[in-house]
Amino acid sequence: MEFSIEVRVRRVRDGNGDTVSVSLPRYATEGSAGLDLHACIGSPLEVPPGSRLKVPTGISIEIPHRFIAGLVFPRSGLASKHGISLANAVGVVDSDYKGEIMVAIYNQGPDLYVITPGERIAQLVFVPIFKATLHEVDSLEVTGRGTGGFGSTGKI
Repeated sequence: MEFSIEVRVRRVRDGNGDTVSVSLPRYATEGSAGLDLHACIGSPLEVPPGSRLKVPTGISIEIPHRFIAGLVFPRSGLASKHGISLANAVGVVDSDYKGEIMVAIYNQGPDLYVITPGERIAQLVFVPIFKATLHEVDSLEVTGRGTGGFGSTGKI
């Protein structure tokens, strides 16, 4: 069974009106859940420890339905090897957003990290969205967990 959607992608134009040179997002493997997003920068970009910055991807997209969103996740290799993650944990690309996708990078590692032009910096995953209708009530159904929060289900 295969699920797919068609997403229109547009390369952003620079200040001169020229289309920027950037690799379009693509899946690294047949089983990849996310499309790799590339840094659309003209020269290497330094990210000092503890700093955050927005990195342009050079693309904007058109999501075909209001019940679909794009989620921008960190790349696990950058996070585990260098401490490079996303400042907002997960970015959300709403179906009605038509601007350039920007990646909010955060260096939580101890060393300076240098992003190179065209480097894969994040991944974009498309997910279905459910619109909720909220109904205020006086009580909720009782469960075995109840109000137990952080760590309440044990370590393993």
